[in-house]
Amino acid sequence: MRNSSRSNVDPFIVMDVMEAARQLEEEGRHIVHMEVGQPSTGAPVGAVRAVREALGSDDPMGYTVALGLPELREKIADLYGKWYDIDLNPERVVVTNGSTGGFILAFNALFDSGDRVGIGAPGYPSYRQILTALGMEPVDLVTRPENRFQPVVEDFAGKDLAGLMVASPGNPTGTMLDKPALAKLIHGAQGEGISFISDEIYHGLEYEKKAVCALEVSDDVYVINSFSKYFSMTGWRIGWMVVPEDQVRVVERLAQNLFICPPHVSQLAALASMSCDDELQGNVDIYTANRKLLMEGLPGAGFPKIAPPDGAFYVYADVADLTTDSRALASEILHEAGVAVTPGLDFDPVRGATTLRFSYAGATEDMEEGLRRLKGFIDGRSYARRA
Repeated sequence: MRNSSRSNVDPFIVMDVMEAARQLEEEGRHIVHMEVGQPSTGAPVGAVRAVREALGSDDPMGYTVALGLPELREKIADLYGKWYDIDLNPERVVVTNGSTGGFILAFNALFDSGDRVGIGAPGYPSYRQILTALGMEPVDLVTRPENRFQPVVEDFAGKDLAGLMVASPGNPTGTMLDKPALAKLIHGAQGEGISFISDEIYHGLEYEKKAVCALEVSDDVYVINSFSKYFSMTGWRIGWMVVPEDQVRVVERLAQNLFICPPHVSQLAALASMSCDDELQGNVDIYTANRKLLMEGLPGAGFPKIAPPDGAFYVYADVADLTTDSRALASEILHEAGVAVTPGLDFDPVRGATTLRFSYAGATEDMEEGLRRLKGFIDGRSYARRA
């Protein structure tokens, strides 16, 4: 059977690493997971309780409206007042099937087949693959360390882009844009007629200063977020987006046909999770401790060239002194040290051959064990070279 050219997308390498780790675990190996951006904590207790109560009721859990439960949209709008002092009309909120559902809706609403959309490199790999699958052209904007691996206007000016996707905090680096830098990007894009999409999935996971929302700069942007990271609900596949008022009906028509509605039960869990502030802050406290542990421990373990993260739960490391094939190195670390890490090739098709991403979303004791194993691996590798 023939395949479409749109289906010719690269694999999501971190998922391949997860599968390789799972196979080793089935063989009885203990693997420390530092590869995937998944909180080790589950959904908040209040969210699970709400779902149990709903499942014990007579509620048939049928379709909701395509834009999501009105009470959930209102609660999300309230969050923008709480976090950013923004008075947001809940009618602009669209509940989605995870942030991925938001990307699919945004790309279909804003772009035509063949349109060029700029994405920062290194950056989240699924931007590239979703755009390709939709018949659009992802354009890698090669970011630089001096710009904290975030795009600047000079990176996309004159490149004939229809759209620009920016993430702050970013994946894999965890770096953030301050308000002046974000404003320059938004206004620079708007000056060239470029639609601006802000991926804010890691908001709430900041350590020294609050992340800036694109809505603090302009209402003429798309903002995408999710309950996966801060709210610790990855497998529930529930997210949201905020769109300009004149875009709501455009997105609604697409959502009706592409998804019908977000999962009803996940929406109930998401609504309840937004009242679990103490538990969620406790999770952030764990990530704060883990971040400090890796920032101090990775250099001693043999990975000194790291990008200090402002948010999210990742550390991005330059491993050019160790390899020119990050995928092979990650496989070596997994099989020899029992630590799963992500090759940088997932995030940067060119420079990623000499980088690795370490996730510190797991338990602190796992991070301590992972560092111990990584140091043993590097020390053994150095000894083998000398021998």
